[in-house]
Amino acid sequence: MSEPLQRSLPREAYWDPAFFERERQAIFWDQWFYVGRAEQLAAPGAFVVLDVCGESVIVIRAEDGELHGHLNLCRHRGSRLLCGEGMQRGAIRCPYHGWSYALDGTLVASPFVAADDVPPESRRLHRVGVDTWGGFLFVNLSPERAEREGRTLAVQLGRAPERLARYPLAELRVARSIRYDIAANWKVMLENYNECYHCAGVHPELCRVVPAFKSHGGSELDWERGIPHREGAWTFTFSGTTTRAPFATLNGDERVRHNGELLYPNFMLSLSAEHVAAFCVWPHAPDRTTIVCDFLFHPDEIAKADFEPRDAVDFWDLVNRQDWKICESVQQGMSSRAFRYGYYAPMEDWSLDMRRYIAERLGE
Repeated sequence: MSEPLQRSLPREAYWDPAFFERERQAIFWDQWFYVGRAEQLAAPGAFVVLDVCGESVIVIRAEDGELHGHLNLCRHRGSRLLCGEGMQRGAIRCPYHGWSYALDGTLVASPFVAADDVPPESRRLHRVGVDTWGGFLFVNLSPERAEREGRTLAVQLGRAPERLARYPLAELRVARSIRYDIAANWKVMLENYNECYHCAGVHPELCRVVPAFKSHGGSELDWERGIPHREGAWTFTFSGTTTRAPFATLNGDERVRHNGELLYPNFMLSLSAEHVAAFCVWPHAPDRTTIVCDFLFHPDEIAKADFEPRDAVDFWDLVNRQDWKICESVQQGMSSRAFRYGYYAPMEDWSLDMRRYIAERLGE
């Protein structure tokens, strides 16, 4: 007799605003949160303003090359600092009363107020932790607690950097980006990414490139070694091939197999032999999520006169839209008053990682 099916998370985990608020506090504002590529902040003074689940964050590169993160509010009266303007002569200047901060967050000017009169704890912006791996940029909105508990980015990433060590991730550059606004809970997309039980019915084009996805619901796939393509195929395009060269540092398996990583809480990474699709998941509400998919290629390929990434980008866009459509259907179905929880089939065992992850962060 086979083992009974395991229950999924309950309905509240996908629909309840109070549950989503707990996730914001215990996950998105407490863990290392992926926000995009560091290459967008290459020059001193370059900055980006990010909305991390309702908290506005500034990430900026200082003159010494260091990246700094700050909450986007002035310590004087709480005004937004950077909202389309606010940088003046290499400082972050508040548009309300002119208080100014160096790029590292220290207060450098408070008009008509002596610096000594400002409480010491308010002489710098609220700090946000910033770190990178493989050219990917992460922030942590609770850096002091993370430091006390030894929760570095490296600790959170676990063995993923080791598994992906031969991919030249830091060297790659974004050639295309697509933004998707999805009417579904963020966990639905991550659970979907973590199994291929759905692939035969949802992704016919993908299964023509990877027939193994149709076999036993993906239960017999060797995820650690990578996913095999059909005979003669070696990358994620409609033809399974491309004129782009594989990354030179890959081993034999990585040149012909596809690899993927789900890095909690919001980073899905899919790696072909000559391109990488990086998915940044931005939760907004229990039933609303944005995913930005960056398509990364080697600079040597991008520099070629005939470089054209559409064979990979168009293939991924089709597969992505198929995924998001079925995820929205799942979200709609779970709105029923009859839904209490679902079940994980044996080939969806990896999806149980989400249930374990939520239990670790929020409790059973």
